[in-house]
Amino acid sequence: MTTLPVRPGMVAEPAGRRRPNSTLIVGAVIVAAIVLSCLLSFVWTPYDPTLVDASIRLQGPSTAHWLGTDSFGHDIFSVILQGTRTTLAVGVIAVVVAAAIGVPIGIIAGIAGGGAGAWLMRWNDIMQAFPALLLAIIFGAIWGGSTVTAMTALGIGTAPAFARVARAGTLQVMSREYVSAARAAGRGRFFLAVRHVLPNIGGVLIVQASVNFAVAVLAEAALSYLGLGTPAPTPSWGRMLQESQTYVFSTPLLIVWPGCAIALTVLGFNLLGDGLRDLLDPRSEGNR
Repeated sequence: MTTLPVRPGMVAEPAGRRRPNSTLIVGAVIVAAIVLSCLLSFVWTPYDPTLVDASIRLQGPSTAHWLGTDSFGHDIFSVILQGTRTTLAVGVIAVVVAAAIGVPIGIIAGIAGGGAGAWLMRWNDIMQAFPALLLAIIFGAIWGGSTVTAMTALGIGTAPAFARVARAGTLQVMSREYVSAARAAGRGRFFLAVRHVLPNIGGVLIVQASVNFAVAVLAEAALSYLGLGTPAPTPSWGRMLQESQTYVFSTPLLIVWPGCAIALTVLGFNLLGDGLRDLLDPRSEGNR
């Protein structure tokens, strides 16, 4: 699982006056387009994405069906448009679950220090030994493939990455003079975590969330391809790939469209994460 390094000074410097870099702008534009597509699918799609019409199956792009139709007669553009709902839902819930589990563990380990902190991180290392995709496959085999199962498994599987980033940032914050002053004033650990740690590590957590979102999107597509993700008839880009593999030579565009949608989404969130990291990192070359 990808874990972002926290460099010295990364959590202490304000980034409000730095200019957004080109990577951040491109990533933000791609992500914004995907979010707008998701919102658009709630109010409009050219056709019903679940409507089966054998009379128009496997048609190429045309004015009636912009991206053509699949083996069931579904309008591909409508399916991809509505598939953004599943993609974003899985990404959001997986990231929320991962942050809800990993961030408190990382902060507690960083503030506690010593044996207690090391013990918590050893358990975190054990969890990190199980990749999120493998954990999702295990969950799917036990409880059956579903969107909820994928969300939960991916969230639990990516939580260790948040814990490591949160602990690294917490250790840096706890070494600052203002934290020492707060401790001298008798402030408790809960106050330190809420008042000093969280505001200062929020930037790196946002970057980690963006990176984990891309991982969750890719993992959900893989699970749906394997039949352990979003079940039919709910549109899913990964299942579109699985259903189209039979026609890879006769109708290759059936695989191209969902593949491009997945690749563009992962690229957008990765660029967004890289851009945010450069924006929030005072040691970045682009911010000097």
